[in-house]
Amino acid sequence: MGQLARTSPRFADLSIGSPVDPTPEPIARALSAAADSPGYPTVAGLPEAARAFEDWLRRRVEVTAEVETIPSIGSKEVVALLPVLLGLGAGSRIVVPELAYPTYVVGGLFAHCEIVVSDDPAEVAGADLVWLNSPSNPTGRVMDAAELQQMVSAARAAGALVASDECYIEFGWEGRPPSVLSPEVIGQDPTGVLALHALSKRSNMAGYRYGALAGDPDVVRRLLEVRKHLGFMVPLPVQRAAIVAWQDDAHVQEQRERYLRRREVLAPALEAAGFRIDHSEAGLYLWATRDMDCWDTARWLAERGILVAPGDFYGEAGNRHVRVALTASDDTVASAAESLSI
Repeated sequence: MGQLARTSPRFADLSIGSPVDPTPEPIARALSAAADSPGYPTVAGLPEAARAFEDWLRRRVEVTAEVETIPSIGSKEVVALLPVLLGLGAGSRIVVPELAYPTYVVGGLFAHCEIVVSDDPAEVAGADLVWLNSPSNPTGRVMDAAELQQMVSAARAAGALVASDECYIEFGWEGRPPSVLSPEVIGQDPTGVLALHALSKRSNMAGYRYGALAGDPDVVRRLLEVRKHLGFMVPLPVQRAAIVAWQDDAHVQEQRERYLRRREVLAPALEAAGFRIDHSEAGLYLWATRDMDCWDTARWLAERGILVAPGDFYGEAGNRHVRVALTASDDTVASAAESLSI
């Protein structure tokens, strides 16, 4: 651990969270083998794919409640369009995290909803939809079971739906991140709760655009009916590949080790260069600061050939941080670490 090759690329782009490592061969073979798919897929998806996802939820996320599931065209489809699919609009209120990927806000604005930016359960009053993102993009912060339970309780009291984006849940570096569907959060009652998952990060399948959601059976069935009329169908070859991905944990462990190796090179290099790393206990990013304006920090790093994402892209509360991605090759990460030492 902690040693990477040093064949330096021209610059180190650590600004984007897109996987760069190969899609595991068994997954790619399953896609290829199912290429002859002349008929339309169903919006509900293959029963075998649903079973594979549900088995994964029980095995890896420790979900024991009776939930309904459906596939999605990546998790971002749901993040962007959930307010519309739920029939929310002018007069509806959506609560989003203070620091988060912008699509939560954009999806609400697209539906003409009022947006409340807050992590405070007290702000949930009057809301129709509450977004959670744990582990967080960009901060890597993990909400513990008590925090999740508090948000769920507040949302239920307000009559709001909770939607938790959990696509980084298998990349916890300091303990196992809980799901909003975990027994310690909801017991056996998924009423008013949804969890979004995807294969993009865990299986290097971002280009396949496959996600899945699970939760309150009444809400999921309602979403299914609406999505049928919109033609939101996941291609059959992608579903066949997803079955293989959900069933196999070994390739995820291999990918975890890659990211951990890169983290163990990059984090100490940043700290030696005067950065403090906040949160970052899970996920694929380091949330770093030099206690100065995020754009000045990004400029300082760019002068050393390192590209990062300024923190205010994710909310005003991020204006003194930058997001540094681990989704880069070993060579790129090694180059960045070397540049930081000069």
